[in-house]
Amino acid sequence: MPINRAAFGKSRGSELFTLTNANDLVLKITNYGARVTELHVPDRNEELADIVLGFDNLEQYLAPQPYFGATVGRVANRIAHGNCEIDDTTHRLTVNSGSHTLHGGAIGIDRAFWTAEPHQRPDGPGVDFFHVSPDGDQGFPGNLSIIVRYTLTDANAVRIELEAQTDKPTPVNLSHHSYFNLAGAGRGPVYDHLLQLHASHYTPVNAELIPTGEILPVAGTVMDFTNPTPIGLRINQVPGGGYDHNYVLDHFTGKLSPAARVEHPPTGRTMTVTTTQPGIQFYTGNFLDGTLTGVGGRYEKHGGFCLETQHFPDSVNHPHFPSTLLRPGKTYRQTTIYSFGSMA
Repeated sequence: MPINRAAFGKSRGSELFTLTNANDLVLKITNYGARVTELHVPDRNEELADIVLGFDNLEQYLAPQPYFGATVGRVANRIAHGNCEIDDTTHRLTVNSGSHTLHGGAIGIDRAFWTAEPHQRPDGPGVDFFHVSPDGDQGFPGNLSIIVRYTLTDANAVRIELEAQTDKPTPVNLSHHSYFNLAGAGRGPVYDHLLQLHASHYTPVNAELIPTGEILPVAGTVMDFTNPTPIGLRINQVPGGGYDHNYVLDHFTGKLSPAARVEHPPTGRTMTVTTTQPGIQFYTGNFLDGTLTGVGGRYEKHGGFCLETQHFPDSVNHPHFPSTLLRPGKTYRQTTIYSFGSMA
């Protein structure tokens, strides 16, 4: 069966959906945080391996963990000092990363149980997830209705479509937070992965990972991935122990455009990312420390990378960044596609 629906853990209403496409790729998603728990894709020899960091039980997701596979928001990434001004009114948000708000606050949408509806779509199996973040949730104004649509296509891609509507002006910046390792989850650091980002600029950050407001070129710096480059080549030169930076995509039009490509020469696995978003956060699992063990083994520092398509971090406090403000009567929409293939 292309879609299997089963209980996941002992919490009431928790579910796990296993999707299998026409080529036997397998995607597992839980309604807790509308998150991916496993993704099995082939190497050049058609051998499947799980390439996302995650757990095979709900209990580990309920415990503290770094957003493995989750839908994050209402506002992905950081908001400085938890302050958000809308129409001359300042909203004080919960802070959960020092003095700042990260990924929606102390209890973001990644900590909610979503309503789920599986669907067999024309291009592959999928699941739709629904959640309402109530007015005042983590300090954000307005009732925000969110839909996340996952599809495992028969073209060997994971398509993620997000929508949101509000009854009060509120910032919205949803994103997907899987940690990828094309060698297989738990199989060491990602230093030998070749990354290309379609981004000639990035938004620098201060020591607390808050954007300075600048938009600078990557040329001649350790931030430059405009050509395929090993992730580990210059990672030790990056302040803070690794990459955790937003890149400004060159081809942003609001329609699907190329964002990134990753190749893993030892296995031949490849991943390309296309998105409708203006930015992509490249994160190298700097806070993994080997204390978490998942489906693939122990998750060490730099054992996975994230490519989180998004609007820019802290956009609410930088008027020259693309706006994240959603008003009543409008619909927030974004689509991101992670496509998988094999090198020759």
